[in-house]
Amino acid sequence: MGFRPFVFRLAHSLNLKGLVDNRTNCVRISIEGHAQKLSEFLKLLVFSAPPASQIKSVEINSCKPIGYKDFRIAPSTDGGQFVTEISPDIAVCSDCLADLQNDPARIDYPLVNCTNCGPRFTIITDLPYDRHNTSMRDFGMCEKCEKEYNNVFDRRFHAQPVACNHCGPNYVYEENGRRITKIGEILSAVARRINEGGAVAVKGQGGYHLICDALNTRAVESLRMKKHRDAKPFAVMFSNIETLLQYCFADNSELEELTSWRRPIVILRQKSDLPRAVNSGLGTVGAILPYMPLHYMLFRCLETPAIVFTSGNLSEEPVIKDDDKARKLLLPITGALLLYNREIVNRADDSVVKFIAGKPRLIRRSRGYVPAPVDLEFNVEGIFALGAEQKNCFCIGRENQAIMSQHIGDLKNLSAYEFLREAVDRFCRMFRFKPEIIASDMHPDYLSTVYAEMLHQQLGIPLIKVQHHHAHIASCLAENHINDKVIGVAFDGTGFGTDEKIWGGEFFIASLLEFERYTHFDYIPLPGGDKVIDEPWRTAFSYIYRYFGEKFDYSSIKGLKNIGVDQLLVVREMISREINSPLSSAAGRLFDAVSALIGLCSVSSFESEAPIRLEAVISEPEDGYYPFEVADTVSFRETIKSIIEESATGKMSYISAKFHNTIAMSSLKVSEKIRNERSINKVVLSGGVFQNKYLLEKTMRLLAGAGFEVYANKAVPANDGGIALGQLAVASKKREICV
Repeated sequence: MGFRPFVFRLAHSLNLKGLVDNRTNCVRISIEGHAQKLSEFLKLLVFSAPPASQIKSVEINSCKPIGYKDFRIAPSTDGGQFVTEISPDIAVCSDCLADLQNDPARIDYPLVNCTNCGPRFTIITDLPYDRHNTSMRDFGMCEKCEKEYNNVFDRRFHAQPVACNHCGPNYVYEENGRRITKIGEILSAVARRINEGGAVAVKGQGGYHLICDALNTRAVESLRMKKHRDAKPFAVMFSNIETLLQYCFADNSELEELTSWRRPIVILRQKSDLPRAVNSGLGTVGAILPYMPLHYMLFRCLETPAIVFTSGNLSEEPVIKDDDKARKLLLPITGALLLYNREIVNRADDSVVKFIAGKPRLIRRSRGYVPAPVDLEFNVEGIFALGAEQKNCFCIGRENQAIMSQHIGDLKNLSAYEFLREAVDRFCRMFRFKPEIIASDMHPDYLSTVYAEMLHQQLGIPLIKVQHHHAHIASCLAENHINDKVIGVAFDGTGFGTDEKIWGGEFFIASLLEFERYTHFDYIPLPGGDKVIDEPWRTAFSYIYRYFGEKFDYSSIKGLKNIGVDQLLVVREMISREINSPLSSAAGRLFDAVSALIGLCSVSSFESEAPIRLEAVISEPEDGYYPFEVADTVSFRETIKSIIEESATGKMSYISAKFHNTIAMSSLKVSEKIRNERSINKVVLSGGVFQNKYLLEKTMRLLAGAGFEVYANKAVPANDGGIALGQLAVASKKREICV
């Protein structure tokens, strides 16, 4: 963060003497001088700190004067087992962008950086954060860079990745067996390829990206086909704010997030049309602004002001970070590769943020956020939480901090599982972490659970299994520092329940320690098991069959008209004979069913397409809702009946809004019932379904209007990417009662 140089310059400006050193457990400042100057120093230390720094606490101790002659920065020392935080990567600063044109040694140097910006987490191998512990260890500094590195008044003082055209890593462009090494020629070659409708695989901070002209339909369709990504929306990098605002709506908070040093992808409403191939007509855009010097340099040469900016990987695999693997797997997709000769140590996807109820909610927590910890109000030292199967992130506990990993991915994929194990080893080494307790999901077949059980046997330490939806609620409790019993509403697509059925439409009375399942959505058979995720029509059929039986006129259902009669009969037999038709209470499956019922999405081409399209079709908010029943379970029989009746009108926006309102209203009614019985007034909303902006905002408004205190995830994803934090918190509380 450039904190030590900041301390030095501050002390020097006030004529104070002493030293500052960076330890693995803190930054330590020994300082002496006039009392008034010391008081001013302490004030400015907090209020003038570098923008990307975050001072968690300041401990002040008095000691006898040593008689320092000056103020200096001492070498880093290893403070033992406790560690300071590792900075996430920081977007290039305005000063470094100016250097691209003004600094003779850095004119058009695409990896320019300083103490205030550049790679951090993605290049570090160990602590303390010094050059020899990064992938810059192989690059000796030239005379100019070394002078800046050692000049405490220079903004590159102790900037570990400091480099220039004379001594640093450089880009190489590869196409058709040809290699270009001069940056001017590289930029021209890349621009020519993109301008002509081609694609390029580009090495970024945390891994490779695939880029093409986002305004060229044929280019986008070609990239989509070669990457085997049928319809999942692509992120788009815009050249600047002005261009972004031509295509997207963005308020001041969203603009602030887009331009922050973290530079995440922000989900925005679309204003002007992009090719349908970019976002499959969903009406939203995953927008991002340049954050590496190279991005700015490319846009100077490109004809297009917007490029597709998607992870460089094969479908469902982790983002590729290794050059040889990129040549093998990405070069056949794009035909061209742009890479640099510095190793990416820790891969990190672009983070994704969505503003809901006026606050940024993380959808994917990775570059720019990891490995910054989540501060807690209880001790989690030594607890290792493995997370879930999908959107996997793991979490380690150090004192009162939860250090979450970058986005790992779906562990059903072997590459993602290998990435998990690689990242675990690195986190344990970097953060001096030794597991004392393991926490995992209850699902016996999740690879994260299998890995946890293996470590449990190998290390001989306790393993605590945490119910999936309890972990969702606990993640929100932990990040919001709530220790009370709450009403927990957990809506998502799956999760292993204590009755060995699939949960996901749950109402709990919960604390960090334990939960009681108060009620849940009706159980519905899922004919074909996981196949219903790809074919939502199966769940639609199951809901109708569950509520209205086999005599119902299925031919009247819009979303079933293109399904063969033979297929419908097979599914009916599966349900009636209980063949591969596990019971599920999942809210996500109900959204799938309604999307299929009204003809929006009967067969999915990407994850969660059915509920995403169901939300996207809402053009105007509605106040009405469909009938439902809260008894032993929450039944949507009358909801489904009403939707079927109204689907003939073709008013999809109206139907979808009313359905969303119905789910929000069911949350209110059950919460009121619990409050009347148990006098609990705090409601926690978590689970992947609450990534739905319309649903979360409607639910929060209804609950707040009824006098409830309402909480939802912000610092970690509401989806399974936040599960590990909940597991960590539950394990901590269970350990407390055992001590």
